[in-house]
Amino acid sequence: MKCFRVNAFICSMISSVHEFKAPFFVGIAGSGMSAIAQYLKGTGKNVSGSDRFFIEGVYNETKEKLEAEGIQCFVQNGEGITPATDLMVISTAVEDTVIEIQKAKQLGIPIIKRSELLALIAESKKTIAVGGTSGKSTTSAMLFDIMEHAGLKPSIISGAGLVSIIKQGKIGNAKVGAGEWLVIEADESDGSIVQYKPEIGLLLNIDKDHKEIGTLLEIFQTFKENSQRFVVNRSHPLAKPFSQNIKQDFSWDDNQAGYMASGFRQEGLTISFNINGVPFHLNIIGKHNMENALAASAIAAQLGVDLMTCSEALKKYEGIYRRHQVLGNKKGVWVIDDFAHNPVKCAAAIEACQPVAPKVIAWFQPHGYGPTKFLRHDFVREIAKVLRPGDEIWMSEIFYAGGTAVKDISANDLIHDLKELNKPAFFVENRNALPGAVRSHLTDNCVLLLMGARDPSLEQFAKEIWNNL
Repeated sequence: MKCFRVNAFICSMISSVHEFKAPFFVGIAGSGMSAIAQYLKGTGKNVSGSDRFFIEGVYNETKEKLEAEGIQCFVQNGEGITPATDLMVISTAVEDTVIEIQKAKQLGIPIIKRSELLALIAESKKTIAVGGTSGKSTTSAMLFDIMEHAGLKPSIISGAGLVSIIKQGKIGNAKVGAGEWLVIEADESDGSIVQYKPEIGLLLNIDKDHKEIGTLLEIFQTFKENSQRFVVNRSHPLAKPFSQNIKQDFSWDDNQAGYMASGFRQEGLTISFNINGVPFHLNIIGKHNMENALAASAIAAQLGVDLMTCSEALKKYEGIYRRHQVLGNKKGVWVIDDFAHNPVKCAAAIEACQPVAPKVIAWFQPHGYGPTKFLRHDFVREIAKVLRPGDEIWMSEIFYAGGTAVKDISANDLIHDLKELNKPAFFVENRNALPGAVRSHLTDNCVLLLMGARDPSLEQFAKEIWNNL
């Protein structure tokens, strides 16, 4: 039996997904929570949940889509918990003072963390766990599309919505397939990756993000030990030593790897390259997405899917929510919305836009005072390294999600550091002032790249920027 504790108060003796029927999710609107909620609903569970962003009388798109799936949604006041509720699911962001947690304790309802529940789900299927500090969502989506195209009927639990599923009117970050395989993202940021024991583990890269490199190396070593088969990106120097078998690894600069990409080209909003001589063409940008496609294809090959089938599937790949999502071109300005939020991701997002136009104006909203302070010098170094002479970097103030954070840093500190390096850097404290401030900097052939994560209003902000351009 597994015992999961919440503040040492209550212990849920849950050892299988078959031991509960009516789970209640606290914070169900979050991408990780909504994905698991939809997956469990698809397996026949009676799922419900609440979120602090659900407000009586105020429209919420996530709530609407969850309810369309048959998932009951409530404001966060405890009313959704009923005598039938037999499990409460929480994320690490949910504090013990939330009324639902207090009520669950009073009623003796077992409480389990999201990551622990995902580990139980993973045990119930043949699982492919996608790990690494960057590219997990995109690689998971690409692999899912390949497996779908190959007729494997996979399931997926992702951190971002697949456009192909969103078009069906769904959130898009989960689907229950009839096949035996499940694709999941294995998150290192909260250490939950060490809980999974997948059939196949995939390591994309290792970069400083939420944790120091030394800690990440220990976490990914456990991930490797827990995986029956382990596939790594040999082009990444910190990932390469984790190799289990070079013939199942992938690379773009190590011709000993089993799967080798070459001939990368980007023309506008499309990329092309070869994998072991097979041509690939994708309607997406950035060399990092060649690596993601290469990773997905290498894993698919472990399942018996040939590279030509992978190429055919990815030719139709439609992308995922807020990953270089192109809103359009207006007056010569391409507006692109991206989830980039750590130093390497921000740099890669900027670099991927550079072949599109001679000028890139990148705007970034950091999230969390602690993470921003932890990564301050890394942000400055990575962004400064990729900016061309004509490019610009703009930032607005750090997104604050609540809690007991020490506000001892500002996004303007990063802008100051970039100016010290003679980079064209600009601070607009309130992001709503960005359209007016940036207008005179736009040209008739440029990219306006919007970057940020965790803030649920960023999608709407991008749409407002586009509408007011």
